[in-house]
Amino acid sequence: MSQTVVVIGAGTMGRGIARVAAESGYDVRLVDVSEPALSAAITDIEKGLARSVEKGKLGAEDARTARARLSTSTSAPESANGAAWVIEAVPEDPGIKASTYSSVRESIGPDTILATNTSSIPITKLAVHAADPSRFVGVHFFNPVPLMKLVEVVRGEKTSDSTVERSIEFALSLGKTPIVVKDSPGFATSRLGVLLGLEAMRMVESGVASAEDIDRAMELGYNHPVGPLRLTDLVGLDVRLGIAESLHRELGAEAFRPPEILRKMVAGGLLGKKSGQGFYRWETR
Repeated sequence: MSQTVVVIGAGTMGRGIARVAAESGYDVRLVDVSEPALSAAITDIEKGLARSVEKGKLGAEDARTARARLSTSTSAPESANGAAWVIEAVPEDPGIKASTYSSVRESIGPDTILATNTSSIPITKLAVHAADPSRFVGVHFFNPVPLMKLVEVVRGEKTSDSTVERSIEFALSLGKTPIVVKDSPGFATSRLGVLLGLEAMRMVESGVASAEDIDRAMELGYNHPVGPLRLTDLVGLDVRLGIAESLHRELGAEAFRPPEILRKMVAGGLLGKKSGQGFYRWETR
C-alpha cells in the first residue's frame, strides 16, 4: 500500500501534520493554493526540525531525511493521485472544505482515506461531498502538532469500521494517542475547550481579572499546562471565532455565542501569536 500522505492546507495545522508524517517515515505532499504559504510552511518546518536537533530530540540525519520526504504543490488533484491518505486542513469553512473534496474526487484511489482535521464541523455533513463517505473520517490533531499527543478519530454516520481502524493505526504510527469519538458538533475536546476559552474572554471583557491572572488560575488551580487565553493566542483568535460560530450555529446554546471582545479583536487583526498580538504580545521573528 502507498506510504504517501497528502496534506491540503499549509497553515499552522497543515504544516504540523506534514512535519510529523515526514518524521514518521511517510512521503508527504503539502498542498496549498498559495505559493507564499507553502514557502512559509517549509521554512517553519525546517526551523522546527532544526530546533529538535538542537534539543537532542532528533538526529541530524533523521531531520535531513524527514525534510527530503517533503514536497509541495499547488495542485490538489495531481497530488492526491496514488496517495494512501489525503488530509484536509483548510480553514474552518464548510464551503471551502466541500470545494476541496470535490477537487480530489476523481484523483483518489479505491483504498485512499479522505480525512478532515476539522475541530467543530460535523463529519457526516462534510462526508456528503466525498466520493465515498465510508472512507471519510475526522482526524483532529492538536496544536502544536509535533508536541501534542492526542488525535480525535471522529466517526461519521457512514464511516466504515475499517476506516476507523486504519485511522487509529495511522495515528499510532505518528506516535500519537488516538481516541474514537462519535460525530457531534465540537466532538469532545473542542466542545469543552472552546467553552472554557469563551468564558475566560467574557471574564476579561467584564473586568473580573486580567488575561494573565485567569490563565495563571487555571494553570495553578486546575493543573492545566497552558491557560485558555494563551491557548487561544496559540490556536489563533480567528480560528477560535470560526469554531465558536460553528458550535453556536449547530448547538444553539448561548454559551457558544462568540463574545464581543473576540469579534472586535479579530476585526482589528489581533489574531494571537501569528499576528504578534492577541491577549498577549508575541515576538514575530
